[in-house]
Amino acid sequence: MRVHFIAIGGSAMHNLAIALHKKGCTVSGSDDVLFEPSVSRLAKHGILPAENGWYPEKITTDIDAIILGMHARIDNPELIKAQQMGLKIYSYPEYIYEQSKDKIRVVIGGSHGKTTITSMILHVLQAAGMDFDYLVGAQLAGFDTMVKLTQKAPIIVIEGDEYLASPIDRRPKFHLYKANIAVLSGIAWDHINVFPTFEGYTEQFSIFLRTIESGGSLAYCGTDDVLNTVVAKDISNIEKTPYYLPEHQISDGITSLVYNSKKYPLQVFGDHNLLNIEAARLTCTKLGVDNEKIYHYIQTFKGAARRLEILLETAMGNIYKDFAHSPSKLIATVHAVKTQFPERKLVALIELHTFSSLNENFLSEYAGSMDEADEAIVFIDEKTFQQKQIAPYEEETVKKAFLKNDLIFFNQPESMVSYIENITLDNINILLMSSGNFGGVDLSKLTEKLLLKINKIDIVN
Repeated sequence: MRVHFIAIGGSAMHNLAIALHKKGCTVSGSDDVLFEPSVSRLAKHGILPAENGWYPEKITTDIDAIILGMHARIDNPELIKAQQMGLKIYSYPEYIYEQSKDKIRVVIGGSHGKTTITSMILHVLQAAGMDFDYLVGAQLAGFDTMVKLTQKAPIIVIEGDEYLASPIDRRPKFHLYKANIAVLSGIAWDHINVFPTFEGYTEQFSIFLRTIESGGSLAYCGTDDVLNTVVAKDISNIEKTPYYLPEHQISDGITSLVYNSKKYPLQVFGDHNLLNIEAARLTCTKLGVDNEKIYHYIQTFKGAARRLEILLETAMGNIYKDFAHSPSKLIATVHAVKTQFPERKLVALIELHTFSSLNENFLSEYAGSMDEADEAIVFIDEKTFQQKQIAPYEEETVKKAFLKNDLIFFNQPESMVSYIENITLDNINILLMSSGNFGGVDLSKLTEKLLLKINKIDIVN
C-alpha cells in the first residue's frame, strides 16, 4: 500500500503517517511549513520530506491513496494533479473510517473534554491489557504516537472533532466515523468562522447522532441543557444514557471518587474532569471493564497534555497551564481550580488566540466566564491581530464583553510577563490559559522567577 500525505506536518496528519509507516505502508508526503515535533518525529521514522514545498511530480499512478490535510488549500498543485489523475483522495477522518470499518468504533465528541475523555479511556484500556487502536488529539504518557492503526485490534477509540474534514470535504470530522459507541460531553458554540450561527453549530451534533450505527449507544452529559434538547429530539435507534457528577470528596487539595464506600484519590480535579471520568467509565463498561477496575486504574491518570498541566507546585501556591480557550472551557477550568483551593486567591489569565475568540461579534460569549477568579487578566498579542488579519479593538471592548470592569488587559507580552513576575505566591494560585503560546513567552523561565521569589521569602523567614 502506497500512501501520500498532502500537508503531512499537521498534528493528526504526521501521527497518522507514522502509524501507517509502522503498519507497513510506503509513506511519502509534502508540506510548505513543518514545525517541531513533527520534524523530529517524521525524521525518526525516515518519512520527513527532503525539503519544504509542494511538488506535483510526487503524485504518481502507483499511489493507492492520497490523504489531504486541512492545512492544504483547494488550489494546492499536488491536490490538483491527484484530482486530474483520478487518484483516490481521503481526508484523514475518512481514511481512519476506511481502515476501521470492521472494528468497534468508539467516538468521543463534544465542544469540550474530548481529548481528556479519550485519554482516560485509553489509560483504562491499556491498564486492563486490552488491544485497541486509537486517534487522540494530544501526546499521552505511555503512548508513542497520537494515532495507532493496526490490522488485528478489534476496537478503535477516536477523538471526534467537529471541525471540517478537509478543504474539499466540508463535513465535520466526527460525522465520518459512524460510531458504534459514542460520547457527547456538551455543546457550546465554537468555530464561528465555519458555523456562523449557534443553530448551525448545534445542528452538527444532531447529525452526529444520526451517524451512530443502528443499535449503537450514546453516553451524554445530563447537566448540559442544550445537549439534552438535541438528544431528546433525536429518534435514532440507539441506546441513550445520561451521566452526571459521581460521588466524590475534596480534602487537602485532593479529589477522591467514592464508590461502594471506598475512596479512590485522583491526580486530576474539577467538576469537568469528574464528568469526564463518568463518560469514560460508561464507555469502558461497554467494552467489558468492570467498575472497580476502572476506578482503580483511573487513580493513576495524570491528565492529557496541556490540560490543567501543573508548572509549579508549592505549599504557598501553584501555577497551572491549560489549553482552555472557548468560553465553556474557560468557565470549567476557572471553577475547577477555585473549587479545589477555595482558600487561595486565584489569578486567572486567558490569551485570546483563535479566530472565534478574537472575533468581536463572538466576544460577548465570554460574559461572566472569569467571574470566579479573584483577579482576571485577558491577553491578546497585538501581533496575533495582524497575523489573522483581524481589526484590533480596545481594552474597554474586552471589559464590556466579559462584563468585568476590574478586568486587567494586556496586548504586549512584555507587559503581561512583567505583571505576572511581580506576583508573590503567598496563598495564591495562577492559572494560565491559551490555545496559543502566550506571545512566545518562555513559561519555564517565568516559573523559575516566581519560585526564586518564594525561596527568598523562605530564607528571610
